[in-house]
Amino acid sequence: MNDDTDPIKQDRLWSDNGWTARVIKNEDDDGWAVAMARDGEAEPALVGPWTMGRDKKNPKPLDTAAFNTLVKTAAEVVRRHEQQAHAQLNRNVAITVSGEKWTVALEIVPDEFEPYALLKAINALGDEVERAKVRADFRLTTASATAWVESGWQTPR
Repeated sequence: MNDDTDPIKQDRLWSDNGWTARVIKNEDDDGWAVAMARDGEAEPALVGPWTMGRDKKNPKPLDTAAFNTLVKTAAEVVRRHEQQAHAQLNRNVAITVSGEKWTVALEIVPDEFEPYALLKAINALGDEVERAKVRADFRLTTASATAWVESGWQTPR
């Protein structure tokens, strides 16, 4: 993101603070839409309907309040998307084996050709004690985590 550029504040195009709002013709009907994109991103983070102007033909011009609301909404969409992606690739379970508390974490590495996952055992102090490379489709459950710890860290199949 390049925040060094001067802001653009036109009726159908605003750009400031790393975001660009562009009012576009809605391809589905006679109305208008607004596309919000982070600077440097090819695809917009948010596309939504935009209000018609008083003449019921042209779009309402962008303004400071609308732009700020759009930035807030688009940033929230991006944040939720990142959280969802993180949750899909990372899981963990808490277990107790022989009186010791463990967190076993699974981190999926989505490589295009050879995806895999890292299985990690973290002790009660937060130290990583063991790590194993497993298949990307490894199913982390309380039972599989307990079996791994009880086996003395034999790599699960």
